[in-house]
Amino acid sequence: MVPDRRPADLHRGRLRARDRSARERPRPRRGRRAPPGRHHRRRVTVQIAIETEIPATPTQVWAAVEDLSTHTEWMADAETITFVTDQHSGVGTEFDCLTVVGPLRTTDRMRVTEWEPGAVMGIEHRGAVTGTGRFTLTAVPGGTRFAWAEELRFPWWLGGPVGEVFGKPVLKLVWRRNLDRLRAHVLRTLA
Repeated sequence: MVPDRRPADLHRGRLRARDRSARERPRPRRGRRAPPGRHHRRRVTVQIAIETEIPATPTQVWAAVEDLSTHTEWMADAETITFVTDQHSGVGTEFDCLTVVGPLRTTDRMRVTEWEPGAVMGIEHRGAVTGTGRFTLTAVPGGTRFAWAEELRFPWWLGGPVGEVFGKPVLKLVWRRNLDRLRAHVLRTLA
């Protein structure tokens, strides 16, 4: 058996104040912040790309997505959208989106980075969740291919590596259903 080589001044898992090396070590931070120097390693990046075909022209599909305030009607995970700029469409528009997926709730600041009517809408996520999102509309025989691609970086306190393993399939399922809802929304507006 190996004898216990811990310093004699360890008490209940803490070093006593007289241990010089303990005073020289940085104290751990409290709350949801990652320890210094580890922040970049604690973020999880998830890439998701899905698409659907909608029997409508790109102009008709664009009409359904260009009003950002109506995204809550077809995005099940978007609970509320609150604009923080006077501008409500086009590049530079900023808004807060309360996003709810299961028990997780976060308000993300988003900024429109691309705006080509009938073709492309790009978003930058600037809240706790950071990254980019992009809607691409392409004319195909019989309608429009609507592609949705996201690259999101989640903080460690929203799941870390476990969040990546379970989060990607959950988000993909939620967004697949969102595209089904968008398709139905577009078809209702055409009826």
